Amino acid sequence: MGLSEAVSLNGRLLLGLLVNLSASICIVFVNKWIYVQYGFPNMTLTLLHFIMTALGLYICQRLNIFSPKTLKPNKILLLALSFCGFVVFTNLSLQNNTIGTYQLAKAMTTPVIIVIQTVYYKKTFSTRIKLTLIPITLGVFLNSYFDVKFNFLGILFATLGVLVTSIYQVWVGAKQHELQVNSMQLLYYQAPMSSIILMFTVPFFEPVTGEGSIFGNWSSTALMMVLLSGIIAFLVNLSIYWIIGNTSPVTYNMFGHFKFCITLLGGYILFKDPLSLNQGLGILCTLCGILFYTHFKLREQEEGKNKLAQRP
Repeated sequence: MGLSEAVSLNGRLLLGLLVNLSASICIVFVNKWIYVQYGFPNMTLTLLHFIMTALGLYICQRLNIFSPKTLKPNKILLLALSFCGFVVFTNLSLQNNTIGTYQLAKAMTTPVIIVIQTVYYKKTFSTRIKLTLIPITLGVFLNSYFDVKFNFLGILFATLGVLVTSIYQVWVGAKQHELQVNSMQLLYYQAPMSSIILMFTVPFFEPVTGEGSIFGNWSSTALMMVLLSGIIAFLVNLSIYWIIGNTSPVTYNMFGHFKFCITLLGGYILFKDPLSLNQGLGILCTLCGILFYTHFKLREQEEGKNKLAQRP
């Protein structure tokens, strides 16, 4: 590879990382702003995100960014349903919790996934990996318990969000292996199917006409923010897959920790969420657990690769 090609590749990687950093952080703040300032209906916003993602992926496919693979709808129906559930519940968690509690609750996805894989898929994990779950869980508990804006509904949505997200992530891995597709090929079918499911579900939970509905008397600023939120949601999905495909797991995981810290800090600055000493200790505890988990997990993956390479 020549110098100019290397510079070009590094430039694209940097651009991809910056897009993902900006989009991942902005989607949290923009959605929170929409809920706080305008009271836009949650499931309707999720539906618009799915539609924007479906349109964006269709454009990517037409531009030959990826090649779709024909899949039978019944093969991904449960995945599409869980996709709806995890996005709706995590958005409801964001709507009803402080950004700190919302962000730390998401960290519980790792312990729950490990429990699901251990109980239902008989997968084994090393003792050191299991031990990292203690500071993660303890940190989330401390932050939630001492959050001055603690409320039962917020914790309920956060818990449901973690459970459904964990199931979805386990199923995504299983379906990619079963159907022999990558993430974008799977999402290409998931997003439209999830959109259709929510189209029939939204009228039972949120108004379709009148005040507070998608066709309500929203200001042009509110509609622009909703449109911006949809575009950002698509950029988050696209940039995640692009980064994973063009960098190492180490880069993506460490980059994720950086986003985690910035999002927490930004939440307390922008939305003036109070932060107690106990909450600060909880955040630090969770972050240490996540860092150790990532370190041990990547080390085990590297050791596994070395063992395979040494076999005759």
